[in-house]
Amino acid sequence: MPKRILRLVRGEHKETLRFLRVETTGGLLLLIGAVLAIIIANSPWGDTYSAIQSTYIGVDGILKMNVQHWASDFLLAFFFLVVGLELKREMVVGELRDIKKALLPIIAAIGGVVVPGLVAVAITAGTDDMGKVWPIPMATDIAFALAVLAICARSLPSSLRIFLLTLAIADDIVAIGLIAALYSKIQAYPLIAFLAILAAWIILQRKRVNSLWIYVPLALLAWYFLYKAGIHATIAGVALGLATRVLPDEDEKLDDTPCVKTEHFFQPFSAGIAVPVFAFFSAGVALDSESLQAFTVDKAAIAVVVGLFLGKTVGVTLGAWLAHALKLGRLSPDLKWTDITAVAVLCGCGFTVALLITELAYPVDMAGDKQQLVKTGVLVGSTISAVVGGSILALRSRAVAKKRAEAA
Repeated sequence: MPKRILRLVRGEHKETLRFLRVETTGGLLLLIGAVLAIIIANSPWGDTYSAIQSTYIGVDGILKMNVQHWASDFLLAFFFLVVGLELKREMVVGELRDIKKALLPIIAAIGGVVVPGLVAVAITAGTDDMGKVWPIPMATDIAFALAVLAICARSLPSSLRIFLLTLAIADDIVAIGLIAALYSKIQAYPLIAFLAILAAWIILQRKRVNSLWIYVPLALLAWYFLYKAGIHATIAGVALGLATRVLPDEDEKLDDTPCVKTEHFFQPFSAGIAVPVFAFFSAGVALDSESLQAFTVDKAAIAVVVGLFLGKTVGVTLGAWLAHALKLGRLSPDLKWTDITAVAVLCGCGFTVALLITELAYPVDMAGDKQQLVKTGVLVGSTISAVVGGSILALRSRAVAKKRAEAA
């Protein structure tokens, strides 16, 4: 290939990677994957879609899962790796380093976790779903929420994005903890093997070893042993992200540290492939008249919708207000409470983690129809939250832009 053409190809490749790192891109691709799944699941190809979901791939006795589980257990580990790396960066050199500055969104996140759970419990009280459904509306989808914010709040201060990012990271920590605590049947020896690999990873980071030929096999082994340990394997991504070095050496820039470089490397794959593929294989629910009628009377599904939309709105707003009123944290001077409320509504975009917890709480071999109903609740609650929250942000953004134009 001539050098000129090779340079052009490389240039296009870089542009593609840059495009996939834009926050709106990940959210839009996630949405496209979900919409395609719903369309295909309700088309003449619905049976083929279901057959592909349940097709097993792997080696008997070593590792064998169906396509849907590969998407949720393996591909989504890359998404959680990026979350772990971002969390490590924010904790060491970012917004979460100053706990006083981060307290307002963190307390808001606590409210956004507790209230939706209580709402779900109240709606499903006295049913078998009460003990299963409460964790589902607790988590905010970082990619989806940030994409809506980026599209609808262009004229609003950047501190609003920092508030949402900090909040979403905080409630993702809770979600990760819930996945580990509620849906794990721990096997000792594989867990010990995973911890040994994690220790080796930390030592190699401290010794400044940078070879991918070492880290890639270690990462795959860590994922495998955690899966065999009975703990949801996506947590391996978070653990490895948190174990990766972010503080730069004296002769090193922050962008050249392993944490930032790895996040930069995997973010396009996470946003462009891992999350959209997971959404495609998880969001395909039947929306015929019979299933929609069942959805409207199913307490678990309604609990998820109300928990995501109303629970998140009340919980996040109340948490932020209490933190401000008790002087545990303070609202950025360039933000209004309308902005916080709009973001609180937007936090009801549960999607990725909510769908994952739904699959764990309602395994398809035990409650296939129920899983579909609750997933419909996740989709409906997330959509309402995105539309209402995005609309409020768009109106606020337009008002701020107009005010700036008049002052100019």
